[in-house]
Amino acid sequence: MHRAAHLFGRLLDGLALVAAGTVLALVALICVNILMRNAGLRGPIWTEEVSEYGLYAVTLLSAPWLLRRGAHVRVDVLLGVLPRRVAFGADLAANLLGLAVSLALVRYGFGSALDARAMGAMTMKTLFFPEWWLLVALPAAFLLLAVEFVFRIHGQFAGGPAAGRSGTAGVL
Repeated sequence: MHRAAHLFGRLLDGLALVAAGTVLALVALICVNILMRNAGLRGPIWTEEVSEYGLYAVTLLSAPWLLRRGAHVRVDVLLGVLPRRVAFGADLAANLLGLAVSLALVRYGFGSALDARAMGAMTMKTLFFPEWWLLVALPAAFLLLAVEFVFRIHGQFAGGPAAGRSGTAGVL
């Protein structure tokens, strides 16, 4: 399980690098667009739409990595003042709830993507492409989140890789 967690962490690191590169590309794109406007030139008409999709991608690419690093929104202050066993239970409940919600979003998200693909739905703004391309990213990200929750839960009981990401690992 430790090797799988390590390999999964490497995958998430790679996705976080792609997210960082996407942010860099979006910043460059927006700067070029602003410079062109200030020079009296017309910037690419698709800049705003690509920025929207880029922000969506950055959010989905980085969410599992942030969860793994414990950099997500979390109320550690509460866990710090609770007795260790109660804190362990609260942390476990949060991880189980996160897993359940992630799996529900995987199921319904993939269903929506498959429906959009079957209907031939298209996203039609400035750019035209199949809608399922956007929809499939959400369940894919939540599948990665679900896997990370499994590693966190395992780590809580084993005191293993998730121990550093959970303030209550190994306490029963």
